[in-house]
Amino acid sequence: MSDGGLPLAGITVVAIEQAVAAPFATRQLADMGARVIKIERPDGGDFARGYDASVNGLSSFFVWLNRGKESVAVDLKAPGAARILDALLARADVFVQNLAPGAAERLGLGAAELRARYPALIACSVTGYGDGGPYGQKKAYDLLVQAESGLPAITGDAEPAKVGISICDIAAGMYAFSSILLALFARTSGGAGASLSVSLFDALAEWMSAPAYATLGTGREPPRTGLAHNTIYPYGAFRCGDGGRVMLAVQNDREWAALCAGVLGRPELARDPRFATNVARNAHRSEIDALIEAAFAGRTRDEAGALLERNGIASSRANSVAEFLEHPQLRERGRWSEVDTPAGRTASLLPPFSGLGTPAMGPVPALGEHTARVFEEFGLREPA
Repeated sequence: MSDGGLPLAGITVVAIEQAVAAPFATRQLADMGARVIKIERPDGGDFARGYDASVNGLSSFFVWLNRGKESVAVDLKAPGAARILDALLARADVFVQNLAPGAAERLGLGAAELRARYPALIACSVTGYGDGGPYGQKKAYDLLVQAESGLPAITGDAEPAKVGISICDIAAGMYAFSSILLALFARTSGGAGASLSVSLFDALAEWMSAPAYATLGTGREPPRTGLAHNTIYPYGAFRCGDGGRVMLAVQNDREWAALCAGVLGRPELARDPRFATNVARNAHRSEIDALIEAAFAGRTRDEAGALLERNGIASSRANSVAEFLEHPQLRERGRWSEVDTPAGRTASLLPPFSGLGTPAMGPVPALGEHTARVFEEFGLREPA
């Protein structure tokens, strides 16, 4: 599975994982050459396999998160399951799990117990709310943790809204991935493994720090502002004459002066006390909206974007997902690749980092596809 030219070639990962957070971490390890043995339930496997049927009948989530892994079907409650896991873990560098609270310990897979048996093992647990505390045993899923973190309270417009991607899972998966890399690096000098724990709630709590600090400092919660920034203005979406919307961002007073002179045709507005500073502009949003949309009323979205570019104002299109798929920046930089799946080849974006070798981009496994081969390699028999 691994490419000898990749930085994690020779690293073996055993994962008892489902959904998004842990699979996202281990998929990135697989992309960089690690061998990832994914343990799945024989009766359906990772429940993300059933989230949808968008990719030639397969789940878009599963295809995204599980390329390059080996699927081994094991009933963890069967009498011989412990022997199978021991054989795999004895030759593993990393163990990752995101089982329900307390389940790993009941199976003898708690980090402390594993580290006692395998001192060089890096054991990473991905949890909902972290170890201990009043929520330590609470089941957690992405949207529920978004709500607990306060994220929907600052997202949306008139009403709170969730983020449209699994942002808690992705955040936790990224921290799990980076902490595993740090532990692998530390192990090169001392040889010892590590017990790692990453929670969805802690990961998003870190990402909520700016609005949290703002609320601490002012006693006021940041307002929901839809497609506009809640503290910097003008920074958001503005209507154009063709019905499209262009995004623009003014980060400082110099850029505001450039917008006034080159886009609005009103250079004197840069000195107007109502608009001279970002704090003042925030207090006069509706007036700025009217000025900008009047300037764009006779222009298409593309024409408005070109005008902003000519005047050094950062801008973008407010794209649909379909427009994103056709984005020239992805196409012309060769960001699209393909992966094999049990239902045929499908397009897949390359990992967002480069310079570490060509990512493995291995196939997406069918449930239990590698069970027989892995059992033979490790001298195992399926549990009775």
